[in-house]
Amino acid sequence: MENVKDISKQKYLSVKEIIAYSLGLFGFQAIVGLLNSYQAEFDGSILGADIAVVGILILVAKIISAVADPIVGGMVDRSKSKLGKFKGMITYSILPLLIFTAVIFINVPFKENKTLTYVWIFVTYLIWSIAMTMGDVPSQGIAAALTPNPTERTNVVSISNTAKQIGFSACVVIVPIVCLIIPQGSKVIVKKGETDLPMIASEYFWVAVLTAVLGCVLFALIPLINKERVVTESSEKITTKDMIAALKDNKPLMLVIVSYFLGFGRQMAMGIQVQAANVLLGSQNLVAVLGIVTAIGSMISMAICPVLIKKLNEKKVYLIMSIYGLAASVFSFVIGHFWFKACTSSEDWFKGGNAVLTVLFFLSLFLIGLQFGAVTLMPMIMTADCVDYYEYETGKRMEGAAYSILTLTIKVCLALGTALGLVFVGISGYSDTLKAIETGAAAGFETKTKDIIFFAYTVMPGILALLSVIPMFKYDIVGEKKAEISAALAERRGTAEE
Repeated sequence: MENVKDISKQKYLSVKEIIAYSLGLFGFQAIVGLLNSYQAEFDGSILGADIAVVGILILVAKIISAVADPIVGGMVDRSKSKLGKFKGMITYSILPLLIFTAVIFINVPFKENKTLTYVWIFVTYLIWSIAMTMGDVPSQGIAAALTPNPTERTNVVSISNTAKQIGFSACVVIVPIVCLIIPQGSKVIVKKGETDLPMIASEYFWVAVLTAVLGCVLFALIPLINKERVVTESSEKITTKDMIAALKDNKPLMLVIVSYFLGFGRQMAMGIQVQAANVLLGSQNLVAVLGIVTAIGSMISMAICPVLIKKLNEKKVYLIMSIYGLAASVFSFVIGHFWFKACTSSEDWFKGGNAVLTVLFFLSLFLIGLQFGAVTLMPMIMTADCVDYYEYETGKRMEGAAYSILTLTIKVCLALGTALGLVFVGISGYSDTLKAIETGAAAGFETKTKDIIFFAYTVMPGILALLSVIPMFKYDIVGEKKAEISAALAERRGTAEE
């Protein structure tokens, strides 16, 4: 029989498994990040759709597809697949995810018909969202089954979510590379010195194909290599009503979910990153510059999170980083406002006194990134702890249900954040100014447009991040209580094995 001390020292995961799980999440999130960052721009610039309408369509499709989350969660919890309750569902998701990632970026021949175009955008994104759910729920839920050691679990979630964050931003590197070499007819040509031009239809499509293939190959590593060690079988059909009851009875999980909903604005930045790069830096292909600076901060944050959790706890780290997020966001917005006025193009960035503002601007984006690692990582760790709490209280282990609720929340928040961000883009005059620039009627974006979009990129996420801390004051699965739960579950499992 193992006590909590033995559990915390026992190593279950091999380095190979940690790498496979991390690369799998990297690949999966590379696909999600591509859709989140580039779909609206593709629909607007290539299919001629209104960006604000696209934002609403994405939101509605996400809400409808959210019905699939509890269904998938229930299927996972009662699965008897020989591959494993999580690994089987991941395997089934790969082919539809691969196909529809590419389909969404097809330059359809009927784009002059706006009604048909909007129907196409909605239906293809809805199908993609359901395929994504099939992979998302089990790939997140398997984290609770990889190891019974909560310390080891925190570390693997931290490492894998660092890879996940990098994957989510991978498109900002893949896109410029593909824009250098694009297929045209039967030839492959090199676009020398033209990476600052707007993307064309074939570039979007081949970026999607490359990302889909790479992402799905890496995602397949999870079922191929990882082992499910903490699994309890259930033959019962878990209904949506059962899941709502489970959430109601699992107060800590409810607090995590409510907190995530209140902080949905964190998703706004990624949802409008391409438009922000176009407005703030002068080219959508400079999104790599915008994204990488923030991503570096996020990666550092995730790397130091386990250390902070060990010294403090999940709750305190979440509270500190959320409050810090608002301060960093406001600071960045103020610096950005003066920087936009001083620099009308990239040629002005390092002229005279502008150099200091330029450095401060990118430094402020880095500082914003430092919050995202913790607030992205913490719900994953807390949900795994809530799964243990529910098993401790009821004897039932519902990873599928718990993580389907979390992934449903994440997707709805992502859609809400993207939709709200695109509304800000719409009222900023972005689309009209972009058309005027392309026809030579305007020299660039006005400071007002930049301020509105940058407000949506920084301050709104910061304000909503601060709101998200309210439920966290009552979260208590930390410290001695968390250790007590782990010890009790270890004792039960040890007794069961005997």
